[in-house]
Amino acid sequence: MDAGFKAHILPTITVNNALAAIAFYQQAFGAQLLTSNTADGHTVGVLAVEEAQFIVADESPENGTVGPDKQNGVSVRIGLMVSDPDAIANQAIDAGIITIYPVADQDYGYRLGHFINPFGHHWEIGKPLF
Repeated sequence: MDAGFKAHILPTITVNNALAAIAFYQQAFGAQLLTSNTADGHTVGVLAVEEAQFIVADESPENGTVGPDKQNGVSVRIGLMVSDPDAIANQAIDAGIITIYPVADQDYGYRLGHFINPFGHHWEIGKPLF
């Protein structure tokens, strides 16, 4: 076992245009593209916002992965916990994210807002208050 390795969750966000989604996340969240690969016309990119990493990948219906537009909604909201959720949310709004409710102090102990990006994924941008 690697003593320096920490277990973590690394979500893969499936979209119908990974290159456009990567560009959106770079603009909206200031995401850094860590690595990308395009094979057989399918793009997969690993991005990071502060210390939070996630993968963006083109749809692969043959493997059972499609974007929200083909699923009639989503079953997972993605929580992006950052040091300044107000600034990231405002940057995302400028990039075209849709606000469900704005960043505010919530009764359950987070400063958090709920948004939907142009690719249909739900994001909660916030930070814990505890």
